[in-house]
Amino acid sequence: MNHLLRELAPFGDSVWDQLDDEARTRLKPALAARRLVDFSGPHGWEHSATNLGRTDPADGAPSDGVLARRRRVLPLVELRAEFELSREELRDAARGADDTDLAPLDQAAHRLAVAENTAVFHGWNGVFAGIAESAPSEPLQLGTAVEDYPRPVAAAVERLLQSGIDGPYGLALGSEHYRLVIETAEHGGYLLLEHLGRIVGGPIVWAPGVTGAVVLSLRGGDFVFDSGQDVSIGYDSHDADVVRLYLEESFSFHVATAEAAVVLTP
Repeated sequence: MNHLLRELAPFGDSVWDQLDDEARTRLKPALAARRLVDFSGPHGWEHSATNLGRTDPADGAPSDGVLARRRRVLPLVELRAEFELSREELRDAARGADDTDLAPLDQAAHRLAVAENTAVFHGWNGVFAGIAESAPSEPLQLGTAVEDYPRPVAAAVERLLQSGIDGPYGLALGSEHYRLVIETAEHGGYLLLEHLGRIVGGPIVWAPGVTGAVVLSLRGGDFVFDSGQDVSIGYDSHDADVVRLYLEESFSFHVATAEAAVVLTP
């Protein structure tokens, strides 16, 4: 038995398989940061810190004549999104129902994805710095007219090139900006999404939790997401009516090259 306590749930493997499949389906498009940064792991629940390859002076040493330094590490953090499912619905799932109401799981998956994206792109106060807050250059204005988005995106790519940051590049768009882009066609019916894709040379990603947009290099080595336990469903408790479950993950995030991203503000 591991820490997820799945063996204690009042349903069997077939229902767990259905829940896992639903979670993967909902999480895949929403976990935007993972599509644009380096993903290391998952290394397991016991993995607790990321090696930063640096040291700090240690206060004193056990004896005279030696020097002491302390290794610098970045602790992993845990995120959990709790939800409840009806036991009656889960009984139907065990019977083979293919229309089980899993809305609470879907909502929890979205909350977790938003939290992860927000932390990676905008930072987590007192925990680690995000991509946008680490970028050293002044943000560019995305503008209010969606048809004008190619101009600041191209300017961001040009700024990265001037800094010696190779492509291809990716573009993370906050939910509202992404919606505007995918529903917009330019003169002659050319899709704006395709135009932006040609500019950056990489993926245009829907990123719930992101404010504005971020253009970043995909060359590798600049942004590292260190996964301990990947997103998993665990069991908490149950009564006669509901089963209480949760989605949980552990991770850290490290910006190695802050110059490899440009922020576009609304």
